[in-house]
Amino acid sequence: MALRRVICLLLVVFLLGGCATSASRLQAQIPADLPLRRELSATPFFPDDSYFCGPSALATALSAAGLATQPEALIGQVFLPGREGSLQIEMLAGARRQGAVATVIPGTLEALLREIAAGNPVVVLQNLGLSWAPSWHYAVVIGYDADAGLILLRSGTLARQKMSLRTFENTWNRSQRWAFVALLPGRLSVTADETEATRALVAFERNAPAATAVQAYRSGLERWPGNFTLAMGLGNALYASGDRAGAEVAFRRAAESHDLAAAHNNHARVLLELGRIGEARRAAERGLAVAGAQSQTLLETLKAIETAEEGQ
Repeated sequence: MALRRVICLLLVVFLLGGCATSASRLQAQIPADLPLRRELSATPFFPDDSYFCGPSALATALSAAGLATQPEALIGQVFLPGREGSLQIEMLAGARRQGAVATVIPGTLEALLREIAAGNPVVVLQNLGLSWAPSWHYAVVIGYDADAGLILLRSGTLARQKMSLRTFENTWNRSQRWAFVALLPGRLSVTADETEATRALVAFERNAPAATAVQAYRSGLERWPGNFTLAMGLGNALYASGDRAGAEVAFRRAAESHDLAAAHNNHARVLLELGRIGEARRAAERGLAVAGAQSQTLLETLKAIETAEEGQ
């Protein structure tokens, strides 16, 4: 009993210790474009008092996004019995398998508040124990009150847990501030940077129907129109959906904007399928000029073009 009291005391000191935390700085001067308080009260709640906080938190985020899901349907996808919990990579993959774009957000309180202000519940990983005696836990941030210095969570058996910003920050620090949002294709995290959003969209495409991937890539290109990976992804998704004309436009734009061999090759291939053989040759030759005369992929494309020319 004495040992337990010591551990509890250490926990309280650890959680409440520290002076100039980012929580106190944020509370002292919240960005002017953020509301002082916001609560996503319509966010579903799936209480859990077992090891299944991962499936429960993920079901909460997915259902809030419009993908109605029960925790029981996710247990086999994200819960690892040997670990009695869920790994971050499984949580992201589970969200994508259910049709959501799962994007890791920056590990800052401001990013967290900005997602909430935009209407996006945020799944967070906390360590409610100590660094040397961890108690890992997934929860969903659904609101905040900057004046009161509070974060609001769907957590465990609590539908509306109030936690001080400082305490939350300390529990979140021990997971290296890991958090993500799960949104419908066509919507993007408001805080994720270009690299992380691109990674999320490419990962989403691996599990998504082609037409849905098209929608997701278009949203990415609206924000980052100069992103070559997204441009090529859009072309590939259009091609996979059967829209050859749309794919030709996407690859042509990628080739014109970036002048890279891969874009010229894909453009040439689609032009060839569309029967535009002369244009296909010009695209392939431009690709060879960029890549060098020994590019096997482009040489194969040119050979296919020559075969088509002979058959004319």
